[in-house]
Amino acid sequence: MPLHLIKLCVGAESIGDLEGWIAQRQALRRARGEPAEQLHTTRMVPKRVDELRDGGSLYWVIKGQLSARQRLLDIRPFTDADGIGRCHIVMEPVVVPVEPRPYRPFQGWRYLQDKDVPRDLSERGGELGAMPEEMRRELAELGLL
Repeated sequence: MPLHLIKLCVGAESIGDLEGWIAQRQALRRARGEPAEQLHTTRMVPKRVDELRDGGSLYWVIKGQLSARQRLLDIRPFTDADGIGRCHIVMEPVVVPVEPRPYRPFQGWRYLQDKDVPRDLSERGGELGAMPEEMRRELAELGLL
């Protein structure tokens, strides 16, 4: 059974911001002749790597709500130029909106069990996926989603 990560998407105001950052970073990597992977660098290495690699996703908290996810492809520990251990979290560059859910700020990451993940908006059906993100956020805050 896959395990998932939750991280704050610091500085993002919307899923669109996250998607824009991903496109920008991929373009820079291609311009430098590097693989167009989407990497997120962290200081600590998750302890449950095998479970994360078994179909896990990274769920992003944007403006206090669990808002989107990206499928995890790999976890790569490394040592940077200053000798500090770090980790690249490699993700599929596709951002999938999920049913918004309130989530308080925290540092680092949290694990999320597969049984507790929010559904993708595309699975819910209806017009929810076409609704503007801000409206979904407000409805979720009011407990209407």
